[in-house]
Amino acid sequence: MAVSVRDVAEQAGVSVGTVSNVLNNPEKVAAATAERVIAAIEALGFVRNDAARQLRAGASRSIGLVVLDVGNPFFTDVARGVEERAAEEGLVVLLANSDERRDREAAHLDLFEEQRVRGLLITPVGEVGERLHRLRARGIPTVLVDRLAGEGFSSVSVDDVAGGRLAAQHLLDTGRRRLGFVGGPLELGQVRDRLRGAREAVAEVPDARLDVLETPGLSMTEGVSAGRRVLEQEPRCDAVLAANDVVALGVLQGLLLGGVRVPHDVALVGYDDIDFAAAAAVPITSIRQPRERMGAEALGLLLAELDGDERHRQIVFQPELVVRESTAAR
Repeated sequence: MAVSVRDVAEQAGVSVGTVSNVLNNPEKVAAATAERVIAAIEALGFVRNDAARQLRAGASRSIGLVVLDVGNPFFTDVARGVEERAAEEGLVVLLANSDERRDREAAHLDLFEEQRVRGLLITPVGEVGERLHRLRARGIPTVLVDRLAGEGFSSVSVDDVAGGRLAAQHLLDTGRRRLGFVGGPLELGQVRDRLRGAREAVAEVPDARLDVLETPGLSMTEGVSAGRRVLEQEPRCDAVLAANDVVALGVLQGLLLGGVRVPHDVALVGYDDIDFAAAAAVPITSIRQPRERMGAEALGLLLAELDGDERHRQIVFQPELVVRESTAAR
């Protein structure tokens, strides 16, 4: 298996950018550091991939990043992680918003191909399609973000099944038994996985149930609408698990406007742990994802492929429950 620049960086205890400077701009690196890098190169038997080097030295220094919803702070934080890592490498990130629409995603991919971006980071709408496979075949490495990839792609994600289970189990532990899952569309892999985890937790409690209130999208407006639907239920849910924090904020607004007390009448859990969750009128319990780190790691995988690493690796982070007032005991 070929040794990559990342392997050299790990062996020498430096960044990938430092290794790149030793290879291309040695005058920028302290002598002692350069000696460590050279020793690592010799120890590992690293051979520079000329094709990758020429690609990285080409006219374009751009990386494409396609997210589902640029208005969602989760993706803003992911993009920040990508950009910070890209800046270390002298790369520019071109951000595009699919708005959870396949046609927009396709248009962005066509444009990025025309712009000859060096590589692509994407949270795809639905399943990975032939278009992404075609881009890879045409020499544009692609890494999936916030989505576990199958064979043929590298990816960075969070175990959303575990996250959904964690959220539902927390609600069950507080004594709630009539749970509602709010989010959609269910074609989004993250939504399906979070729902699956919640169902697994509920299935283990004989007197518990889980209703699904699917939404057309993951916006605050859809959350408000779902909150109103909860008000109309008979019997009504005593807890809501939202597919993300933006939806949870909308559900909270809908419930409060309807005179429902959160958490006394209805407990609420979100997902992502964006800053607004903690700052809500009732601070929202949420499932935390390492957003910026996900972006940085995704770009790292992409850089490794650009350096000739042909391995397709899947980085899967474990989610964390952050408890706040929205799920306090009654």
